[in-house]
Amino acid sequence: MAAPSVYLESWRLSRLKLSLVQEDPLMTPWVAYAFLAMIFAGFTSVIAKRGLDGISGDLGLMVRTCFVFVLVLVYAALFIPKEHVESLKRHNILWLGVSGITTSLSWIFYYKALKAGEVSTVALIDKGSFVVAVALAWAILGESITPRIVAGSALILAGLLIVARK
Repeated sequence: MAAPSVYLESWRLSRLKLSLVQEDPLMTPWVAYAFLAMIFAGFTSVIAKRGLDGISGDLGLMVRTCFVFVLVLVYAALFIPKEHVESLKRHNILWLGVSGITTSLSWIFYYKALKAGEVSTVALIDKGSFVVAVALAWAILGESITPRIVAGSALILAGLLIVARK
C-alpha cells in the first residue's frame, strides 16, 4: 500500500491539472465538443461519399437520416433527464423546428453536391456557412463582430475561393 503522502501529492497534482484546464478558455468543454464535431463532420463527408456509390444523393440522405434519427433518440433516452424535457417551451420548439427545417434543406443540397462533386470542395463550401452564421448571429442574437472574426471570415472566404476555383 502506498504511503498517504503519495496519495496526497497525486491529489494535489490532479487538482493542479484540473484548475489549469478550467482557467484556460481554450480548454472549456464546449471547445472540445466543437473540435470533436469538426472531426466527425470530416469523417461524415468522406464516408457519405463512399455510401453514395451507385445510388442517388436523395436516397443516401434518407438512409443516413434514419440512422441519425434512431441514434439521437437513443442518446436522448439515455442522457436527457425528464425534467429537461418538461422544461421545453413553445419558443424552444418553434426555433428548434425552424432549425430542423434549415438543417434539412442544408443536408438535401449538401448530398446533391456531394454526389456530383469532390468532397474537399463541397465540404469547404459548406463550411463557408461560418460567415453566414456570423452575420446572422450579429443580426438576430446581437453577437459582436470583432476584428478577429472579420479576419477569420475573410480567410475562410479566401480559402473557399481558392479551393473552389478550378
